[in-house]
Amino acid sequence: MAIEVTDEPQQRRYEARIDDVPDVVGVAEYIRTAEIIAFVHTEVPSRHEGKGVGSALVRASLDEAREAGLKVLATCPFYAGWIARHPDYQDLLYQSRSKVTD
Repeated sequence: MAIEVTDEPQQRRYEARIDDVPDVVGVAEYIRTAEIIAFVHTEVPSRHEGKGVGSALVRASLDEAREAGLKVLATCPFYAGWIARHPDYQDLLYQSRSKVTD
């Protein structure tokens, strides 16, 4: 089973498709600026869970973020957990440079 992930910038999301399924089988929604991409929500229908769709979405989108020189803000718990388990992607995480405090 091949999982194809494509960026759909007009919808601000990555979409996953499986070669024998005509519908989208997973999405990762994001907000993107010139320097940061924030992944805010990932969804895979229950009938497609456990097939690696979520991991394919994360890996493909993080690889593209790296190629584009973007830092990643993982507000989506799925992204945050996936990155925590894959140290080779942790360098992409956005670190606030602000020194402002209350």
